[in-house]
Amino acid sequence: MKLTEKISNHNFKAFLWHLAFLSFAQNFIDIDTIIPAMLIDAGGTSFHIGIMTTIMLGGASMTQLLFAPLISSKPYKKGLLIFGIEFRIASLLMLGTILYFSNHIPGDYIIFLIFILIAMFSIGGAFANISYTDIFGKSLLTSSRKPFFSIKQVVSGIIVFISALVAKKVLTTAEYPINYAYMLFIGFASLSIASLGFFKLKETEPSKLEIKSLPNFINLIRKELRENKKLAYFLGFINTAGVSIAFLPFALLYAKTVIGIHSSETGNFLLFKVLGVVLTGLILYLIAGKFRYKYLLYLNLALALILPLLLIFPIEIHFFSAVFVIGGIVFAIYNVTMNGILLEVSTTENRALYMGIIGAGNLLPALFPILSGAIISTFGFTPFIVLFVVIISSSAYFIYKLDCIN
Repeated sequence: MKLTEKISNHNFKAFLWHLAFLSFAQNFIDIDTIIPAMLIDAGGTSFHIGIMTTIMLGGASMTQLLFAPLISSKPYKKGLLIFGIEFRIASLLMLGTILYFSNHIPGDYIIFLIFILIAMFSIGGAFANISYTDIFGKSLLTSSRKPFFSIKQVVSGIIVFISALVAKKVLTTAEYPINYAYMLFIGFASLSIASLGFFKLKETEPSKLEIKSLPNFINLIRKELRENKKLAYFLGFINTAGVSIAFLPFALLYAKTVIGIHSSETGNFLLFKVLGVVLTGLILYLIAGKFRYKYLLYLNLALALILPLLLIFPIEIHFFSAVFVIGGIVFAIYNVTMNGILLEVSTTENRALYMGIIGAGNLLPALFPILSGAIISTFGFTPFIVLFVVIISSSAYFIYKLDCIN
């Protein structure tokens, strides 16, 4: 079946359905504020925060290397996408249930179970993400992609802002752990509804890259890296600039341990992060088709370097919210540019393979959080800030070498 404009528009709506309810769910399972705050309230330390951030931002992505051969060999991937999403949904339900009854479970076991279920949640997302990227690339016409990425920021921004207000209210309806259990149950329900959009997708074109064995897979990776120089630069980019989205959990830890901000402020920080995401999405939507990814990448580099400066210089508690506003902007720009550049450097046939390569090559973002947690617990925040600045600054070289066309 050929991808027609009618089918492309149908899939556009299906992706928007998923986007809308996923956006509502995101604040109830936010990896920069809610999950770290939940772990801290459960008795977690800076090292625990590092492990958790590694699992959610980097470690799960590396498992894409294991999934890529299986998924790349399948011509149609809708079923695999749905399986990954449902696995993710089930982990949220289990985590919410465990927190709800956590008064009957020893504290050390709670932290262990949180790690296990968050790992399940993240791995399910990594599995689904390979199929999602492949299906997205072949289910929308090229002319619809950039408009989708732009409207994605606006639609998700509006819904995320509304859900942030709801999440803030839910957090104050009860004390730990019941408030977090409620948050996870709402996230579970929203993701369940969001998954219905994938059932409506029409996957018209097969995309298969036969992988016979692990040595064959490694040879394919070498071949792609040798023939596509942009892929190597893209890997360099995500291993440097990708560290920027791991900053906010440690900013939250800084706020709680150094400045002395109470847990009740978590909802406010979430709102300020969402404000940054919404404003960025609106601006990108208004200038859709007029911006180049290259200039956005340089802008994001500059903004990411501002984040540690706000920790170096003493600021009032009320002004600390600026960290989360800028963090939201960095997060939004990084996601828009990442998706766009991936589509630019890959093709329909090798897109799933590229997701596996990128996941496996996602080394620094995977190791940075756990290393940072160990550094902070041993030496404090200053060495962490220096390391962050050095890594982020080095991304300028890879941005220059990528030289994006769009």
